[in-house]
Amino acid sequence: PQLPWAWAECEDDAVLAADRLRGFDGRVVMKAHWPGLLHKTQQRAVHLDLRGDAQVRAAFRDLETRFAGLMTGVVLQPLADRGTELLAGVVQDEVFGPLVLFGLGGTTTEVLADHAARLAPLTDRDVHELITSPRCAPLLLGANGNTPVDLERLEQLLLRLSRMAADLPQLAEADLNPVLATPGGVTVLDARVRLLPRRPQDPYLRRLR
Repeated sequence: PQLPWAWAECEDDAVLAADRLRGFDGRVVMKAHWPGLLHKTQQRAVHLDLRGDAQVRAAFRDLETRFAGLMTGVVLQPLADRGTELLAGVVQDEVFGPLVLFGLGGTTTEVLADHAARLAPLTDRDVHELITSPRCAPLLLGANGNTPVDLERLEQLLLRLSRMAADLPQLAEADLNPVLATPGGVTVLDARVRLLPRRPQDPYLRRLR
């Protein structure tokens, strides 16, 4: 699932949206948005743990000032519980078609490059290997006496992403990052999908598995 969210294009709308979302636990996150924006955290386009109208207004003004001429609005969400931040995504290989990616996510994803990839559509074995291949796998499986994350929900997420990639040849790229994994479930905190007109890949290539 994805966290509830709201869209706002002005300060007053941001306050109203935050008021609606605060019913979850009282704290919200605000993210700037404009077409083509990537890596919001690295660009300091995110405000976390906002409480009360004054903080929401101050955050909106800050983003509006720093990204004047770019920002088309903001996305507000409830502040998520703590968990392991993961990445799940799809990229297109020109020869073999869509690849499903999985690994450590969040702001460190490009630095640590702890990812695995398999061809779509995924088999049950592929899903198992995707989850257990990255170096971060012990964090998910309950290393050092910790409670494992909800592996069943994580598998379902990867299988659904795989099916979408296999069924939509126009899917050029999908980036679900971060995906928050906890013992109680899996939640997509941010997602980006890019569609392009594409010719379907030769299905014979996908049968060579």
